[in-house]
Amino acid sequence: MDLAGIEPDQHWGVMAGLAERAEMTRLWESVWVYDHFHTVPLPSQEATHEAWTLMAALAAVTSRIRLGQMCSCMSYRNPAYLAKVAATVDIISEGRLEMGIGAGWYEHEWRALGIDGGDFPTAGTRIGRLEEGVQIFRDMWTKGSATLNGKHYQVDGAICAPRPLQGTTQPGSRLNGIPMWIAGGGEKKTLRVAAQYADYTNFSPEVFEHKSAILAAHCSDVGRDFAEITRSANINVVIGETEKDVRDRLGWMRDHYISAGVPEARVDQQIEAEKAGIGVGTPDQIVEKLSVLKAQGLAYTIAYFTEAAYDTSGMHLFENTVIPELR
Repeated sequence: MDLAGIEPDQHWGVMAGLAERAEMTRLWESVWVYDHFHTVPLPSQEATHEAWTLMAALAAVTSRIRLGQMCSCMSYRNPAYLAKVAATVDIISEGRLEMGIGAGWYEHEWRALGIDGGDFPTAGTRIGRLEEGVQIFRDMWTKGSATLNGKHYQVDGAICAPRPLQGTTQPGSRLNGIPMWIAGGGEKKTLRVAAQYADYTNFSPEVFEHKSAILAAHCSDVGRDFAEITRSANINVVIGETEKDVRDRLGWMRDHYISAGVPEARVDQQIEAEKAGIGVGTPDQIVEKLSVLKAQGLAYTIAYFTEAAYDTSGMHLFENTVIPELR
């Protein structure tokens, strides 16, 4: 619902402008998009642009800031094809791509698009595809080709030429060439895949400490240095100089979702959940809550501002009061 009420001929200008703004401040490390085809929390006729098309476009109009997706769904695209797309975007961006990848969760979207013939696979199947897919990514990016006779995917000498710039021409590259973010918190399977292949993980703030401990145990089991994996969290930011300002911004958010067609009861449920969030409050309150997570090993935060396409004052306040205290 990020662009609700904005005419389509203005969408790209708004999105590109926000990326350019983030780059010019030199305070942000990266800009992120979602890999969805329908709106969240409910499907609607509001705009949802395709993530990898946006990656290529943003790569061409920026020069410093890194670019990521939180996160691509493995089953939405053949992994050998997606590895090639990502390598191309890495070259367009001159080595600024972050690869967010997960098993997928949005059942409505899955069925609507006819993926797997409209059947929604079990968690085990989706995670199995994630594991095999990231192996294909890594081989194509670091070796230039991949061969895998897996349960879910079969590739036979899939070539990635040219390889991404990261891992070939850039010093200090991580495990996979293009840094790979493995999203999800499934404790038995997903976090084990992360222990084997992830450069970054992404946990909900509420369970950050617990998931970190599970990840550390899996790293020990597979012989991976836990410190090699950067742990991140997404936060929804609703910031105000005073608590009244915070309430006013939550009120704007409520009106925005209702005007976009989300049922009032669903909106009120979401607003109540937001109020308890790590990123909701005055600058001092947000710094205090994020500092607790930082002490638990949080090293990277992706901040989402619902109102960014319409009003950047919240971003400005966050940039000037929160980032300096945590960076």
